[in-house]
Amino acid sequence: MTFDVIIVGGGPAGLFLAAELRLAGARPLVLERRPEPDQADKAHGLAGQVVRLLDHRGLLDRCGSPGAPRPAPGFFFGGLPLPLHLLGADNPMHLLPINQRDLERVLAERAAELGAEVWRGWEVRSFAQYGDRVEVVARGLDGTETTLAARYLVGCDGSRSAIRKQAGIAFAGGEDEHTVDRSALIGPSDRIRFLPGGRVAIEGLGEIPAAFHRTGRGVFTLLGHDPQRPLINTAEWEEHPDGDHPGPGTPMTLAEMEASVERVLGVRLPLSPPPPGAPTMLRRMSGRSYRIAERYRDGRVFLAGDAAHVSHGPTLNLALQDAANLAWKLAAVVRGSAGDGLLATYESERRASAERVIMHTRAASALLAPGDDVTALRALFAELLTGTGNLRLVAGLVAGSDVRYGMGGDQQAEPTGRFTPPLDVTTADGRTGRLAELLRDARPLLLDLTGGTALAAVAEPWTEVRRVAATTTGSPAPALLIRPDGYVAWAGDDPDGLKAALIRWFSPS
Repeated sequence: MTFDVIIVGGGPAGLFLAAELRLAGARPLVLERRPEPDQADKAHGLAGQVVRLLDHRGLLDRCGSPGAPRPAPGFFFGGLPLPLHLLGADNPMHLLPINQRDLERVLAERAAELGAEVWRGWEVRSFAQYGDRVEVVARGLDGTETTLAARYLVGCDGSRSAIRKQAGIAFAGGEDEHTVDRSALIGPSDRIRFLPGGRVAIEGLGEIPAAFHRTGRGVFTLLGHDPQRPLINTAEWEEHPDGDHPGPGTPMTLAEMEASVERVLGVRLPLSPPPPGAPTMLRRMSGRSYRIAERYRDGRVFLAGDAAHVSHGPTLNLALQDAANLAWKLAAVVRGSAGDGLLATYESERRASAERVIMHTRAASALLAPGDDVTALRALFAELLTGTGNLRLVAGLVAGSDVRYGMGGDQQAEPTGRFTPPLDVTTADGRTGRLAELLRDARPLLLDLTGGTALAAVAEPWTEVRRVAATTTGSPAPALLIRPDGYVAWAGDDPDGLKAALIRWFSPS
């Protein structure tokens, strides 16, 4: 059985990649070893540019956030508050509160609607590359093995990726072995009161910030996304004081969580499990990994998501943008509308984003560590954040909007190489709406605001490029050529520049 792309791993990255491939006209198959969707309580939201990407695909309503994404008035970096409301229209931070299992459900439903095949209960045993294909040996739950073929194989199988290991791709980086992070969903408690302004009152301690309360022994956070089962977290930079810190194979208990809270806060806070029938979570992570694949490609094999990079940060945000970047390029090569050289831009573009995330998550972790020197550094950093220039820089870093792709050419007018700006447009036929609504089908788009016909004439031979004449206010350029992943490939009004961009990104040669 032959497919265009076989995707190993049916988590968010794999499912979103499958949906994006279907939008681009390719036939993917997702192989997921788990027979049922993972119901574990993991990530609890998305932050930054990825929220706008999901808006481009019309998925925010399904994720419980109807309408256009709105910038968040505040956020945190290293436990320090970011007053993002001071940035006004330059605020790049958007938030989407959704837990990972619900996000997976939304993405699975979308992939199914688009006709993507997802085989659950199938584990990839091995693969072999040939001149024109990859052959994959997979084993089902009943022990049956089958051989499948595809033009390309993508490993979306997590940080312990079997695909990465078999491809012989090193996972460069290291571990911060001096931290222990614990998380638990707990039941409601009369000793905890959530207060306005993002604060919480704890009996025996007093009023503290609900997010990132740093003490001499660690960091405490309490998220009241669901008052019936708040999420509690601790981070400690020292091992258990009596030396009996549980090993990595030892299941975490609620009693262990209570002891960690007491060490960090200095007060005993009895904890109870969530109400019967509600999701539960007890998780301990010893050490923090910061790794990136030596390369994202080996012949016809690609890596995306945690298989390509891990950090103690917004890896899910990175994973979904990896998928959007890779999908349209793979599909273009499969369809013959682009040459293999296009695939080389996947690593060069997405590695830059991964490196930035690893840098800023390590910096944020350092700002939370105990010690007088760190306290002094935090005081200085807080002063620096009072300047809107510094605030804008850190906000772009955390949101992932500060990375600018190289789009070729000697001159790149803004916003070339950046994610598409949020614009309200009125098309030539009189319809008014948001630019995001024109990007639902994941096709390349030429947004022509010049009022003329010269640019449309240049783009006419590229039939896959949708041409929309429109008017708007606040556009940074008279015309934008927007790639399927939402990045601006060209901006301006020069027909020759547009033609060069069309040839570079949407032509076989």
